[in-house]
This record gives sequence, structure tokens and C-alpha cells, in this order.
Amino acid sequence: MKTIQELESLCTQIRRDILRMVHTNNSGHPGGSLGCTEFLTTLYFNHLNHNTKFDMDGINEDLFFLSNGHISPVLYSVLARSGYFDIKELATFRKIDSRLQGHPTTHEKLEGIRVATGSLGQGLSVAIGAALTKKLNNDKQLIYSLHGDGELQEGQIWEAVMYASANKVDNLIATVDYNKKQIDGEIDDVLPMGNLRAKFEAFDWLVLEEKNGNDLESVSNILSEAKKQSRNNKPIVILLHTEMGNGVDFMMGTHKWHGNAPNDEQLEIALSQNTETLGDY
Repeated sequence: MKTIQELESLCTQIRRDILRMVHTNNSGHPGGSLGCTEFLTTLYFNHLNHNTKFDMDGINEDLFFLSNGHISPVLYSVLARSGYFDIKELATFRKIDSRLQGHPTTHEKLEGIRVATGSLGQGLSVAIGAALTKKLNNDKQLIYSLHGDGELQEGQIWEAVMYASANKVDNLIATVDYNKKQIDGEIDDVLPMGNLRAKFEAFDWLVLEEKNGNDLESVSNILSEAKKQSRNNKPIVILLHTEMGNGVDFMMGTHKWHGNAPNDEQLEIALSQNTETLGDY
């Protein structure tokens, strides 16, 4: 288990990784990656029962599925910093023949990745399938997934939500990155989602909500509560309120950094707000 201070250092370094990865190729999605840094760092380093000696089947391990695959920079950094592959490989992000594509894929046999994610809306269905497999195999470990709030505009999500509750998939903990922004603007301006808590509750899910989704202690507490509440005949969803672009002042409070990379000057400003802690790749 990492202390809060150790997690803070990791988050700072992971933000640096994200910024440098998207800057190098002037391509990628920094906003959501920065917003989910605290969540994925806390999950992988303190809550997920996983093995960095990667095996696709993941027997007797917790499994994580990133449904909003465009925030791959944060996942790649977390995986590398966890020990799945060499940190130096982060420098190949989005390059020709790199295993670290813009959206995670599996045909390159990238450690830590069990499913290709790029087309939004599919990850929850995959997570449910994995959760049911665990049940059939009497495997007591849990399935975790992460979804963008804009992704919830996809119809397949709600088919999966309905299926999960009807089949009591109670070894599943889904998290929604609830930053209220997507690539074209505010969610309420693009396609309002209404009351997400009421929606999930209407589909008979257990809903947990955390307003401080970029606070490490709060994230840890909500993950602990979700695990405690699991295996109680209902799937669980965490509505995690985050700030897109968290940790970089000019990226916060706007959707404009959803899929834009910083230029040289902007990178230096962003890195100066996140001073190196563990060593850049």
C-alpha cells in the first residue's frame, strides 16, 4: 500500500508522462487523462489485486477495463509505473509500429491490456462478460471498469446496464468519469444526461457518488466502500466528479483540452506546475 504522499508523487509524475506523451506527437487526449490520474493511480497501486507478470486470463486477479480508450496516456503511464513494461516505452506513444497506440489494442500483446477500446460504449459489455466468467469459475476477484460521462450517451451502455442488474452481476464496479465535458463542449449543451444517479438506480444498480474525484483520500475511500458493498446482488457504479485537465491550470475548467496537445511553450508551463518526482522516461 502506498501512502497519500507517495500517491501524490506518483500522480505528479504520471501527469508529466501524460503531457510529454501527447506533446511529442502533437496528438492525444490530455484532458480526461489528467482528470482520471488520481483514480487510476489509487486503483492500481492501492486497491486492484493484480499481477504485473501479465496473463490474459487473469485468474484470481481483479481485472480493469478502460472503456473510454482515448484516455490511454494515463493508463499507459500507470501500467508502466506499476511495472508492466519498461517506462522508456512511453516515449513511443502513437508512433509507427508502437505498441502504445492512441487507443489501447491487444494484437501487439501489450501487457496490462485485455481488450481493444476505442469505439465508445462497448467496455461495459466486456466488463460484464468478464464478471460473469469470474462467477462461472468461482473466482472471487472483482471486475473494474471506467467510462466517460459523454460515453453514456451511447445506447449500448444502457443495454448493458439493464443486463447487469437483471443478472445480478454483483462482482462488477463501474466508475463514471463525471467531468460533465466532452469533445464538443459541455455535456448539457451536446446531449444532456439528466440525473445519472436516478437513471442507474432505476436500473437497480447500487450508486455511490464522490464529489471530490481528484482528492486521493476521497477516491480511496469510495473504492473501499464499493468493494465492501460488492457481492450483494447488485452491480455497483461510482459517479466520480472530476476536473478535466486537473493539475494544469490552463487546461482546467474547459473542454478544449479533451483532444488537443500542448505546444512547446504550453508544455513547459504545464511541467513547471508538476515538478519531476520519480524520473521522466
